[in-house]
Amino acid sequence: MTTNSVSNTAPGTVRRSLGRTRPRYGERVIQVVLLAAALVSVATTVGIVVSLVPPTVEFFSQVSWREFFGGTDWAPLFNPPGYGVWPLVTATLLITGIAILVAVPLGLASAIYLSEYATPRTRTTFKPILEILAGIPTVVYGFFALKFVTPQLQHLLPVNVDVFNALAAGIVMGIMIIPTVASLSEDAMAAVPQALRHGAYALGSTKRTVSLRVVVPAALSGIVAAIVLGLSRAVGETMIVAIAAGNQPNLTFNPLQAMQTMTGFIASAGSGDLPTASLHYKTIFAVGALLFVMTFAMNFLSIRLVRRFREVYE
Repeated sequence: MTTNSVSNTAPGTVRRSLGRTRPRYGERVIQVVLLAAALVSVATTVGIVVSLVPPTVEFFSQVSWREFFGGTDWAPLFNPPGYGVWPLVTATLLITGIAILVAVPLGLASAIYLSEYATPRTRTTFKPILEILAGIPTVVYGFFALKFVTPQLQHLLPVNVDVFNALAAGIVMGIMIIPTVASLSEDAMAAVPQALRHGAYALGSTKRTVSLRVVVPAALSGIVAAIVLGLSRAVGETMIVAIAAGNQPNLTFNPLQAMQTMTGFIASAGSGDLPTASLHYKTIFAVGALLFVMTFAMNFLSIRLVRRFREVYE
């Protein structure tokens, strides 16, 4: 007899099993809604690829791959034009690196404090306040970098700092993604079984040892995912770099000078009056396609790292 059937436990009595004889319509509605959400996500990704590929193919039919990936002069709107994308790529990677250097230490320290040291009342109070940083519009961050951080750098550093520079943009971008790293890392640390902590304490470990040598390694897959997610957000950030870093495509590794990132170029060129059929207009899609590939590669690497360091507890 199956569990979904009605069973007799004694003569003259009938007991219904815990199994369901009919599906609940509410659950089916939820399944349909979740399936629709998944399909919309997949369709959005496919739509992005479809919108990027044709203009990108048309662009590379007129500009060689060698000039695009081997050139060091990016000036598609000038005469003669230059289509070397390296100034945009180096600026994107440099500002993203500065942001990660700011966000990872502060984000992980915040996560360790919230997970291992803070009282429940402090955690419930401090964590929402920290996450407010993620809700501030990025244009506000951009003017904060331009009007506050840059003057402070010009005052503190003994060298010349341009009004528009990559260092201020990277620092403020790092502040922006601190909530992403901290919140997701704290969630991963909170999911570590208490038995691991109790076992370490039973061996005489201190709280610092338990935090750094037990909890952090056990939650490493979630921490890696949080860092890569913050990295992806930094690569795709537009307003901060457009306002604070300037729009000068310089091939330099000096963070005190003005630069132009890939997203900064897309924002500035896309807001102009370029004819839609021109080669200049198609450069937007070529840079966007390269940015999409870079982001996809980082997400793919994130998945591999998460699977590599994942810990499964029963």
